[in-house]
Formats: sequence, structure tokens, C-alpha cells
Amino acid sequence: MERNNLYPIFLKLGHLNVLIVGGGHVAEEKLTFLLKSSPDAKVTMVSPMFREGTIELAKKGDVKLIKRRYSKRYLKGKHIVIATTDVPKVNIKVHKHCRKRSILVNVADNPPYCDFYMGGIVTKGNVKVAISTNGKSPTTAKRLRQFFEDVIPENVDDLVKNLNEYRKTIKGDFEQKVETLNEFTKGLIEKKND
Repeated sequence: MERNNLYPIFLKLGHLNVLIVGGGHVAEEKLTFLLKSSPDAKVTMVSPMFREGTIELAKKGDVKLIKRRYSKRYLKGKHIVIATTDVPKVNIKVHKHCRKRSILVNVADNPPYCDFYMGGIVTKGNVKVAISTNGKSPTTAKRLRQFFEDVIPENVDDLVKNLNEYRKTIKGDFEQKVETLNEFTKGLIEKKND
């Protein structure tokens, strides 16, 4: 049976430098999702042209637009790169340059050239759920995201904050604290017998 072997992490994009290569629809989509999830993301975009929507979106975040063709010099100081051009040769060149420099790279819609995938994300205050289909079905990830947006209550953040305050009051070693929190939160997942 096939399974998803990806390791999920949550990156602090305010501490990292992201490069998006391309200025078309896909680049704008990637920038939109990056800024929606991480409004403090530091992003540079390089492309000979940018969509009007991209230019407006860039003004709302820490986004630098460079109206030039891609060159490997734009990789300097970057931690993550997303290639979105409609020229496969350019995207593959970006991938090759990134691999040589140990920079994480995602070539949009081309799984063999991806170190990571940008999955569906649901954010409710401090709670964030990421969804991956192993790069196989972005539509399924989108539908699952919509499902979780509906199912996770808006006030889940209150629960997180309250449990955090309660956790600070618990005495004992780590194991005792975990046991106390487990007992305290067990009722949250127990099924009600109607």
C-alpha cells in the first residue's frame, strides 16, 4: 500500500527568505497562499512581468518585485524557492541551481522537482492544520481544507489559550504534567452516547 512519507513542519517565514521565480497566475496564487498563511513572510519575486493582482498583493506584505529574467544570482541568501514559470527549461534550471546550493525548492505542478509541497492550510487563531495528498491531488487537499474550515470551531483558539494557562499551573515533572493534561482533555474527544 502506498503512503505519504512527507515530514510535516511549520516554518517561520518571517525568519526565512523566499524567492518566487515567475510572475504569472501560478506565481500570484503561490504568493497569495504564502501571505494568507504567513503575513510576515519575506518574499522576493523575479520575473520579466507581473500581473496587476501580484503588484497589488506585494504592497500588502514584505514582498520585493524584481522585473528581470531569472538568474542564479537571485538565489543568494534564499532559503526556499518556488519556480512557477511556464517555461519548463527555466524551472528545471532553477531546480538544478537550488539543489547545488542545498536550497529547498518547489517547481509548481512538477512533483519530481519538488523538495516540498504546498498543501491545503486551515488557520483558526493559534491552531493550524496542514493537508497533504503527497502531491497527487491538489483538488482533494482543497476539499479537505474546506471541510476542516467548517468543522473546526471559530473559538478553538480560546481552548488553546485556556489550556496553555492551565498547563502553567500544573505541578510535577514532565510525565506528570502530560498525564494531568491527558486526563483533563480526555472529555474533548469522547463520543457522547445519545
